[in-house]
Amino acid sequence: MVHHNAQAGGIVLSRLSKSFGQVRAVRSVDLTVAPGETVALLGPNGAGKSTTIDMMLGLTHPDAGTVSVFGRAPAAAVRAGWVGGMLQTGSLLEHLKAGELVRLMASYYPHPLAVADVLRLTGAAEFADQLTTKLSGGQAQRVRFAAALVGDPDLLVLDEPTAGIDVAGRHEFWQAMRTVAGRGKTVLFATHYLEEADAYADRIVLIARGRIIADGPATEIKARAGARMIRATLPGADLAVLGALPGVVSAERHGEAMLLSCSDADTALRALLGSFPAARDIEVRGGSLEEAFLELTADDDETAHAATADAAAAALGEAR
Repeated sequence: MVHHNAQAGGIVLSRLSKSFGQVRAVRSVDLTVAPGETVALLGPNGAGKSTTIDMMLGLTHPDAGTVSVFGRAPAAAVRAGWVGGMLQTGSLLEHLKAGELVRLMASYYPHPLAVADVLRLTGAAEFADQLTTKLSGGQAQRVRFAAALVGDPDLLVLDEPTAGIDVAGRHEFWQAMRTVAGRGKTVLFATHYLEEADAYADRIVLIARGRIIADGPATEIKARAGARMIRATLPGADLAVLGALPGVVSAERHGEAMLLSCSDADTALRALLGSFPAARDIEVRGGSLEEAFLELTADDDETAHAATADAAAAALGEAR
């Protein structure tokens, strides 16, 4: 059940900044998340995602700016039971069974969900009687998810929620999240698995060097990444003629297929069909989220660029 008295204003970050010594982790971030939205935070390692999440949860205080969670300060929203968090760091309480830990978390909330239902939804029921110290990494993540969910919070904040979970487990996790989001909950998650953000987020916020550099639906973010491509089967076509078509930047031959890089795919496609009506097996592909990630998080400074590229490559390697 969504607690409607908690819905005023959604999540609002205003000119939020945080530094650790000489490191400026978050730099004057402005962000609004509407009630019921599912928003993904993306960015290379060290971009400021976890620090932003910590400030939203009241675990870290900003140096400047404000955080409002449904019209209240983060600590007040947490005390009211409106917020559930699943953090990247920290270990589960020892000397407890998984089910006992989830029941303990439920006791802290005014209107918790049935523990048995949450254990089933998160896939933790099958090992509920195991001690937390005996759980695998993926099992521990499921228990963290159950602990964040059992209080029936209005806002779920998840930092790398599927880290350490195998492919099948990640699919099950997001199926459960679809169920949660379908009940009107607000979800904000940070992830290195770019395909998860593409598939499950209503909106993507891309952070680099402590700043928001892109904010919008996945389709909008991807549209900002490089040229669109048209692939068509067209035996014997002249590359020079294809490359000179309106909206086409370059043309390449791959066997009987032609690959056109386009600045304006709509114009190029019309020109292609007008000049080569025999073209078949036509595919039009936009920029991918990976391409957008790499392009938009690039830095003019050579050193920072290298660090960002390394972090992005590592993130993309995990995503694959």
